[in-house]
Amino acid sequence: MNALTSITSQTDVTALQSVSGVFALIWYVILVIALWKVFSKAGYPGWLAIIPIVNMFVLVKIAGFSAWMGLLYLIPIVNIVFHIIVSLRIGKGFGQGAVFSVFLLWLFSAIGFLILGYGSAQYDKARVTA
Repeated sequence: MNALTSITSQTDVTALQSVSGVFALIWYVILVIALWKVFSKAGYPGWLAIIPIVNMFVLVKIAGFSAWMGLLYLIPIVNIVFHIIVSLRIGKGFGQGAVFSVFLLWLFSAIGFLILGYGSAQYDKARVTA
């Protein structure tokens, strides 16, 4: 009986992993679609949104930082604070406020980037550096 329980437990875990993998893939595709449009509005090639680590460095560039600052994403705790700062500056570059940036670019990033990419917001690099 114990072997049967072990097999069904492994099956449950495998099924759960495959379902969560499908949801992760769907989420990634939505994020790529959103970032593609945001990158295009900011003057960067949209196809860079497809490459997982490169898109992070492009977001750092859109926020007005050097791409080398993207390495801060590799440091635990610092990456959370830095991502909030990047989100605030990207929101500022697109003419959005802090509430929009924190809630929709940091917490619910795919939704926020869809709004920026397909909405009427225009990117202005002068707003980021000011």
